Amino acid sequence: MMKNYKYLYLLILPFLVTSCITTKDVRYMQPSESLVINEEGLIPYNIPVYRITKNDILNLNIVTTPKGDAAQFYSSLNTSGSTQAPTTNTVASSGGRAGITGSSGSQGGNSVFYFNGLKVDSKGDINVFGIGYIKAEGRTIEEVSQEIQDKVNENFQEGKSEVRLNTDGITYYILGDVETTGVTGEKVAHKNTLTITEALAINGGLNRTVDRKTVVIHRKLPEGIKVAQIDLTREDIMNSPYYYVQNGDEIYLNTRAKSLNGFGKDPVQTLITGVSVITTALSIYLLLKNL
Repeated sequence: MMKNYKYLYLLILPFLVTSCITTKDVRYMQPSESLVINEEGLIPYNIPVYRITKNDILNLNIVTTPKGDAAQFYSSLNTSGSTQAPTTNTVASSGGRAGITGSSGSQGGNSVFYFNGLKVDSKGDINVFGIGYIKAEGRTIEEVSQEIQDKVNENFQEGKSEVRLNTDGITYYILGDVETTGVTGEKVAHKNTLTITEALAINGGLNRTVDRKTVVIHRKLPEGIKVAQIDLTREDIMNSPYYYVQNGDEIYLNTRAKSLNGFGKDPVQTLITGVSVITTALSIYLLLKNL
C-alpha cells in the first residue's frame, strides 16, 4: 500500500513544482542584453509627445496684470473658465483638480473640469471665446498654446500676458481582476512625465497573481487606439515609448494561469493546495480500492 502512495507522490510532485512561481516571474527590471545605453552609460529618454485627440478636455489660463486691458477682455465669462471672478492674476481659468494623485472616485472624471474645460469637438477644434475656433486634434499642447498666445498678442501688448494650456494632469486607467482591487481604477497624476513603474508604485505595486510579462496597454492616438504588450520583468522596457504613461492610457493586468488553479499565489497557498490535492487523491484511491 505504501508503495502505491509513493507512486502517487511521484505523479503529483512534478505538478507542484511546475506550478510554483519563481523570482524571475515577479522581479522587476531584470538585466537584459538588449538594453540600449548611450556612450555615457545612460539610458536615453524615449518619452512620446502627447498629441491632442477628439473629446479631450483642456484647461486654459491666461495670466496678466490684475488691471490690464487683457484682464478686462479675457474675463472669466469670456472663456471656458470658472463662474467666480478671479482674485489673483489668473484671468481666464477653466477649472481643474489641483494636487490630486490617485483614484478620482467611482464616477470617473472631474466634474468641475468637465463643465468648465475647453472641449475638443468632433471636428478636432476648440472654441476660445473672444478668439474663435482653433485646430487642436493631432497637435501638441505647446503648439496650440503658442497659437492662442499669438492671438492674444494681436490684441494686447506682447509680453503683458501669458497663456497656460494643460490637460487635467496625466489620467490613466488600470484594470485587473479581483485580486488587484487596490490598484484597479481611474488614476490622475499631476506630473509632466510618468513611467509605468511610477504609476504602479503610486498604487501599491503588483501582487504575485499578476503576470508581469504580459501587461497590455491601450494608447489613445489621434488616428485610433494602439495596442501594445510590455514585459515588466525586463529592464529594456525602459527603451520603450510605452514605459512612459500618456494621458488616457488603459493598462490591463493579466492574471497568471498558475494563480487561476489555486497554485502560485504564495508558498503557503501552494503548499495548502498541494496537500488538498494529495488528500483528495488518496481519498478517491482508498474509496475505489474498498469497492
